[in-house]
Amino acid sequence: MAMSQAANLLEKVLGHGDNAVTEQNMSNPSRNPEKYGDPSGETMKALAWMGKNKVEMVETPKPKVIEDRDVILRVTGSTICGSDLHLYHGAIVELQKGDILGHEFCGRVDSMGSAVKNLKEGDRVVASFQISCGECMYCKKKLSSQCERTNSNTIENVMYGGRTAGMFGYSHFTGGFAGGQAEYVRVPYGDVNLLKLPDDVPDEKGLYLSDVLATSWNCVVDTGVKEGDVVAIWGAGPIGQMCAEMSFTNGAKRVIIIDGGPSAWRLDFVKSKLSKVETLNFTDLPRGTTVTSRLKEMEHGGPDVALECVAGEYAKGWAHYFELLLGFETDTSEIVNEMITSVKNFGRCGITGVYAGFTNHFNIGSLMERGIRLIGNGQAPVHLYWESLLQMIREGKTDPLAMVSHRVRVEEMDEVYRIFDARAENMQKVFVETKFSDKRAEGTPELTTFK
Repeated sequence: MAMSQAANLLEKVLGHGDNAVTEQNMSNPSRNPEKYGDPSGETMKALAWMGKNKVEMVETPKPKVIEDRDVILRVTGSTICGSDLHLYHGAIVELQKGDILGHEFCGRVDSMGSAVKNLKEGDRVVASFQISCGECMYCKKKLSSQCERTNSNTIENVMYGGRTAGMFGYSHFTGGFAGGQAEYVRVPYGDVNLLKLPDDVPDEKGLYLSDVLATSWNCVVDTGVKEGDVVAIWGAGPIGQMCAEMSFTNGAKRVIIIDGGPSAWRLDFVKSKLSKVETLNFTDLPRGTTVTSRLKEMEHGGPDVALECVAGEYAKGWAHYFELLLGFETDTSEIVNEMITSVKNFGRCGITGVYAGFTNHFNIGSLMERGIRLIGNGQAPVHLYWESLLQMIREGKTDPLAMVSHRVRVEEMDEVYRIFDARAENMQKVFVETKFSDKRAEGTPELTTFK
């Protein structure tokens, strides 16, 4: 919390860059209701960050069109992502009390600006989690996550040597945009950041084009999984699960998925959905046996490819625990080091889990001496993949419902965060309904209530 407040203050002192072409820091219409709130006075329910490990459902003004390429959506589906937990824990800087969270959502067009010509009121659409202008160097290549014109944050630019695109519900570090864990959401550049959903793809499937499907596909193809590869995946959450499926789709011979501790049940969950996957529970390993040594027992020389689908905020050992606690690093290197030492010489390691800043004790020697390829997969460029992934859903080549364990109400999202963070209730991936949602699609989970 203190680090986030300090970063907010520093950003205020430094000032934003002059590159953004859309309104920044509109993370909740209540911050300026006259400017950002709908003139009707209508309000909505939304999930807001209120401090470290604290979120609340709030009543806040419905957003309005403020730029001519804006689209206002009636949200019909959203979800919670593992990367939302980094916000929940305060691991991502520049959060402000009252920020509306949520970067994965779908809905129906409620209203739009005069420059939006490819949509009409009532259209069913899914949003990409990143905000693309559609016109800059990266957007012209559909590398939408790296848009040059939707995030003017200075600290990110200094830390990373460049900025990512603006992102929904993901702190002022990525532009300060209100998220979609709400009943309405404003989508800047809605003419390029919304994809129409056909009638044969219900919200319960189409929603996941917003992030998890594109992120998993990007992880697999960007790291170069190919025919005959043996792939090890760290993390059996939704991203890890879909990476396993998509590795097989791309020709992998074997897929081994690694997890443990309070998340160990996820190994059985994934195995129940994808029988040919192999599992490794690190908490069951005998003394003296490591993840690396067990993988080399399972496959001569180790796997060809390692995929990181966890994130850097979860320390396994005491040294990194205290270094994270005291602010000596922002991310632990433990999982990345395990990946590097586990793969075959000249193996490939892809990082998709969120890493925010800097790490200690990185095994650069093994990386260099053994010729390991370390690939930062980056925030997945959704626009590059979502049309082809939509077609894969329609053809039955991928099934996002395999990871969906629960259907919940947006009114209970504060409790859902607590459960998801605790890895409780066998909650793998949720579909969050609102008062605007369609009738539950056949074959999808029944509604679960927690309050």
